[in-house]
Amino acid sequence: MVKEQISSQEAIALEDKYGAHNYHPLPVVLSRGEGVYVWDVEGKKYYDFLSAYSAVNQGHCNPKIINAMVNQAQTLTLTSRAFYNDVLGKYEQFATDFFGFDKLLPMNTGAEAVETALKLCRKWAYEEKGIPENEAEIIVCENNFHGRTTTIISFSNDPVARKNFGPFTKGFIKIEYDNLLALEKALKENKNVAGFLVEPIQGEAGVYVPSEDYLSKAKSLCAEHNVLFIADEVQTGIARTGRLLATCGNCSCSDKNCSGTPEVKPDVLILGKALSGGAYPVSAVLADNAIMDVIKPGNHGSTFGGNPIAAAVAIAALEVVRDEKLAENASYLGEIFRTKLSAFAETNDLVKLVRGKGLLNAILINDTEDSSTAWDICIKLRDNGLLAKPTHGNIIRFAPPLVMNEEQLEECISIIIKTISEFKK
Repeated sequence: MVKEQISSQEAIALEDKYGAHNYHPLPVVLSRGEGVYVWDVEGKKYYDFLSAYSAVNQGHCNPKIINAMVNQAQTLTLTSRAFYNDVLGKYEQFATDFFGFDKLLPMNTGAEAVETALKLCRKWAYEEKGIPENEAEIIVCENNFHGRTTTIISFSNDPVARKNFGPFTKGFIKIEYDNLLALEKALKENKNVAGFLVEPIQGEAGVYVPSEDYLSKAKSLCAEHNVLFIADEVQTGIARTGRLLATCGNCSCSDKNCSGTPEVKPDVLILGKALSGGAYPVSAVLADNAIMDVIKPGNHGSTFGGNPIAAAVAIAALEVVRDEKLAENASYLGEIFRTKLSAFAETNDLVKLVRGKGLLNAILINDTEDSSTAWDICIKLRDNGLLAKPTHGNIIRFAPPLVMNEEQLEECISIIIKTISEFKK
């Protein structure tokens, strides 16, 4: 069967006419991907510097992951959880050993996994901590991004995500991110706190990296108050920040490449995106028996969660991270990226700040959030063969696949510097 060829303009027009307008994509229509590259329908080649919001850490169409998906799809695709299948248990054993937890609860998307963690936290609070039913509260951070379900946007402060979607779910306490005093105050003043949900790095907020000791001290405060420390590593996990997890739990990279946050093992770990290598929706919640065992048959589930294809894909995706040493590569290349872009920022008034960790980085454009400057720069980057996208108006996030090599990174740095240098507001 020959794939019907359509132009970029035709593809955009089709989405505009027949699709809900819930996204504002950069005007480029992609039809093929391999490693760090993508091609549009006209055949132009680009460096991908978004990696599907860090879902494609292992590179586009990674052969090992694709082969695992195809081979499993030709054998058994879905049974639901009404029956056992012969791949799920292998995946659960592999992943729990890989990350150092007792049990895994499989889901499909990042938002589903966050919802799962919230339910798990509340049930643990009622049955193990002794909080009166329906009175549990979970501490969250301002400017968070954990998804867009009704419950999750209930504790978002993004007006675009919240406006006209109420009424909202109660039971959340919002505090300032990277503020240990605020966390300690909330823990002391609220006796029914069940958990603290936090992103190790706030990606959607503009790659905001907290203070070096924030996560370790936050975990200690939670332990002191018998509160679950819940790490949302949907975007930061699976080697993106230069270690297996941004919380550095069970780090797979060598000590010499680990810097920053001391090792912190979450009570509840939320994974998604690169758990699949971008090939198939896979997410998971991991915890030890003392927490996970509160979940009983009928409490939670998903028809597709834990399906054989997802299980096979996730094993392959994690093996690629381990075998190709992607955490080490992200750590090494990330240092080069920030060093060179920071040096450039000192000479260019348009770049106000460079920040990040590993290969999750961002530049802050010296303009207001409601300006089009960052968007216009991304359009020019596209024209020059590199795809990135703004977040929060005046911030551009840079997150290439972790299979990138140093020569490719140097070329991309040159493209970014050349583009911004020639750019006029």
